[in-house]
Amino acid sequence: MPAAAPTWDPAQYLRHAGHRARPFTDLLAHVPDLPTRPPAGRPRIADLGCGPGNVTALLAARWPTALITGYDTSPEMLDKARADHQGPTPAGGRLDFAHADVRTWTPDEPFDLIVSNATLQWVPGHAERFAGWVAALKPGGTLAFQVPGNFDAPSHRLMRELAGSPRRRGRLDGTLRHADAVLDPQAYLERLTSLGCAADVWETTYIHLLQGEDPVLDWVKGTGLRPVLTALADDPEARDEFVAEYRAALREAYPTGAHGTPFSFRRVFAVARKQESGGQESRRQE
Repeated sequence: MPAAAPTWDPAQYLRHAGHRARPFTDLLAHVPDLPTRPPAGRPRIADLGCGPGNVTALLAARWPTALITGYDTSPEMLDKARADHQGPTPAGGRLDFAHADVRTWTPDEPFDLIVSNATLQWVPGHAERFAGWVAALKPGGTLAFQVPGNFDAPSHRLMRELAGSPRRRGRLDGTLRHADAVLDPQAYLERLTSLGCAADVWETTYIHLLQGEDPVLDWVKGTGLRPVLTALADDPEARDEFVAEYRAALREAYPTGAHGTPFSFRRVFAVARKQESGGQESRRQE
């Protein structure tokens, strides 16, 4: 039986909003001009896995006339996004948020940009979706995404070890993702170039200096630990026992220094531009 979809907590997720947003700003810095530009029209942008909408709003800052839709499956995240960000933008664009499952989402109109921030790792076989998304791009349009590449880091390895212990295996089996949740950079490059895109793929390891008590635990409570918290929601004693053991293991793996707790986090990025009409790839850069 497949694990239940995680229940998300926007407030917990946003506790580390600054650190979480940095990879998205780095991704956007590599996205070139979009094919639709004023006065010809308003660019059409999709944000897959928009969460609470805080980084979707960065798209409106970059392309102020764009019509932007953020898609997510979490009612809690969508409620937060709509409350904080939905509506017209000063330059004539608009931000909207809609329910959609990235595992099955199929564009029903042409897009200038399809972007995804730290979401595709939750989508088994997501690389198989690239062909349909690229097909929906306008000539010169872009598919851009970043995914965590830290599934072998202590934060995730220790979580899996605890979930796989004999007394928990039956309850939590299949709940957590493994290293194969994402591809390596070269595999993404091969997938995207095989679709006729000009692709730029790279990886970066961030060293986040986190503050507060048990900050790594606080971080993963907003993301990677959500499946465990959801699976154990009806058994508070088991949930609290798991969190206590995990907290102790994280304290040993991520000791606090004089200025905070260093948290190493690898991420993989890809920007794939569809060929212009006639097979000519644009070299314009913003």
